[in-house]
Amino acid sequence: MREDAARVLGAWRAPDGEQETLRRDYLEHLGAHPDAMRRSCAAGHLTAGALVVDPTGERVLLTLHRKLRMWLQTGGHCEPGDANLAAAALREATEESGIPALRLLPDPVRLDRHRTPCAPHLDVQYLAVAPPEAPAVCGEESLDVRWFHHTEVAGMADASVVALMDAGRRRLLAGAP
Repeated sequence: MREDAARVLGAWRAPDGEQETLRRDYLEHLGAHPDAMRRSCAAGHLTAGALVVDPTGERVLLTLHRKLRMWLQTGGHCEPGDANLAAAALREATEESGIPALRLLPDPVRLDRHRTPCAPHLDVQYLAVAPPEAPAVCGEESLDVRWFHHTEVAGMADASVVALMDAGRRRLLAGAP
């Protein structure tokens, strides 16, 4: 999986200078830490996330994280059974949303580095499109899972989630595959 992450990040075109700096930092981290994909990497580890949206991009699914008590996109640690970063993002989105037929857009939308109780997360974030009118089901990792109109997200979530939503909606509305 580490090789896949390096390939994905090596090919990804960052939309701006800040994202380009993160992309280079992630690649450097992968090169310096053989365990960069595992929770055991105390210096930080790559994680995979996905913002779940409806097909129009009007509604955004957020999860109220059980430990952090914040409204966030779906996502988390890469697991040994994940074939690659995209598979980890799709698995996490499916598990946390309860929606079985998500369609993951092929390339990352954004990168976000943030601190967590276990270690810094170097999150590779994708966009997952849900079937029309898909209901969300709250899993054990969440206190709640709920659909929000995109105009409500800034009042519910932090700036990183809003930035991911804005980037994801731009990509979706531009007709991304």
